[in-house]
Amino acid sequence: MLSLRFWNIALRTAHIAAMGILLGGHAFDIPASQLLVALWWTLGTGIALSGVEMGGRWLWFHQGRGLMVLVKLILIACVPWFWEYRLPILLVVVGLASVGSHMPARFRYYSVIYREVVPCSGGPGSGRLAARLAEEDQDEGLGP
Repeated sequence: MLSLRFWNIALRTAHIAAMGILLGGHAFDIPASQLLVALWWTLGTGIALSGVEMGGRWLWFHQGRGLMVLVKLILIACVPWFWEYRLPILLVVVGLASVGSHMPARFRYYSVIYREVVPCSGGPGSGRLAARLAEEDQDEGLGP
């Protein structure tokens, strides 16, 4: 059986490729009908990737990482209504994706509901974050 890490990497790679085709198609004014496969492939891999990232927990949706994905989905959903601005919108989506993927774990795992960092197992940077939080708890006399 293949690991979640394998699926995360495979889906992320397919997602980036599909989004690249979609963005390039809009940049070079390819007819929308010819970009439908890239659009559906982008959406499908994005949904699957979100499923892997959330790990069956709803917590992901109110952490910084999930909120970034929700904002990207809202922006993509706006494209049909703001067709003339589709390229700038898609460029903003790419920018959010880059920032969201590389922002520090303290922001990626910050929950707007709990108003604190809630580390999850398996996500990028979560191991270092958990170690740092444990060290802070120990410094404050809260840990072992």
